[in-house]
Amino acid sequence: MEIITNVLPWIQITLSILLIASIILQQSTAGLGGALGGSDSSITYHTRRGFEKFLFTFSIILGVLFLASGLVAIFI
Repeated sequence: MEIITNVLPWIQITLSILLIASIILQQSTAGLGGALGGSDSSITYHTRRGFEKFLFTFSIILGVLFLASGLVAIFI
């Protein structure tokens, strides 16, 4: 049990850095008008492919792992 309490903060730091990086690397097509509530003329649906799809699923997995590590830290 002591090993988990010593290693868990390092796991959370690593997960948080990877999660931040994966979110920042995702492409955002929202312009300033879309961010402020205005309409954006280039709103179209597109399918994620390749690296964009990988980053999307990778960030979801990292988010779930970070949530799980936080819950483990609470219950220890």
